[in-house]
Amino acid sequence: MPSNPFSRRLFLTSSLAGAGLAAMPLPALALTEAGARQLVDSVVAEINRVIASGQSEAAMLRDFERLFVRYADVPIMARYALGVDARSASRSQLNAFTEAFQGYIARKYGRRFREFIGGQVTVTSTRPIRAGYEVRSTVKLRGEAPFEVTFLVSDKSGRDKFFNMFIEGVNLLLTERTEIGAMLDRRGGNLDQLTRDLAGAG
Repeated sequence: MPSNPFSRRLFLTSSLAGAGLAAMPLPALALTEAGARQLVDSVVAEINRVIASGQSEAAMLRDFERLFVRYADVPIMARYALGVDARSASRSQLNAFTEAFQGYIARKYGRRFREFIGGQVTVTSTRPIRAGYEVRSTVKLRGEAPFEVTFLVSDKSGRDKFFNMFIEGVNLLLTERTEIGAMLDRRGGNLDQLTRDLAGAG
């Protein structure tokens, strides 16, 4: 087993990431392909509305955070991004981290969606996967080749929510798990400090 915290985290993350995804349940009967597509249709409509609104960046990012909280399974995403350290965190620490995480993700990826101004996001296909449904969409921007944004949808929280995204093939959750793990290591494993810093990051 690697001796330093960073090596250990990478070892544990690589060992557990695949197992964690594989352990997610088969889609419940309540979640249907039509329901998964309807959820993403709603997300896409909201994204298109925000990027066409002409608002300031600050206002758009607030809208993206509200959209994220409404349609994403934020607690599941936050725990996965925190990785093995979520197991030793208290409930209050997890709640605080989850709130900081939602703002961080909204700012970071909201700025990316802001680049879509003048473009359009369109849902193209849906298929079942082990954890629920994969819903693919195409982003068309002026003067650029179209690219794909994929949503993974589950009802594990009791409601239809998306729990991961791939933007141009990049896995949001795995990317954030690696980055947040490195951020935590730089703070000597101090989750409270990470939470405070994450509140202003992105």
